[in-house]
Amino acid sequence: MCIIQRMFNYPSNVDPEKQRIAEDDQLARCLKALGHPVRLAILNELMEGIQCNCEIAERLGLSLSLISHHMRVLCEVGLVGSERDREDARWIYYCADAEVLVHLAGHMERLLDVSRIKPRRPSCGPRGCDPAK
Repeated sequence: MCIIQRMFNYPSNVDPEKQRIAEDDQLARCLKALGHPVRLAILNELMEGIQCNCEIAERLGLSLSLISHHMRVLCEVGLVGSERDREDARWIYYCADAEVLVHLAGHMERLLDVSRIKPRRPSCGPRGCDPAK
């Protein structure tokens, strides 16, 4: 099973509330990974296509070890995939995982859908509804 299925797809017999909690947890992990400006810059570079860490390091003006650290974080949450060169395993090529990004975008769209905001009057505190008044 690929990482995206483990992250966002669940069997139909899973409790919907547990599924929502698991999806929210994965969304939070992805957002946390993207919460660092270097990782955002790396993902932005990878949107241009497959690259090795030396290309990204050169473009961003950062060390290879720093790029590798941030790549590990992005790979762990599934936003980025990696593949070793078949002829020389010292070379690793990275790419943005389009399928994961599509699912992430969908979850973000649902989360930030302003049509979900409803008018509400607090039921407690000084602004609460007190029937005695």
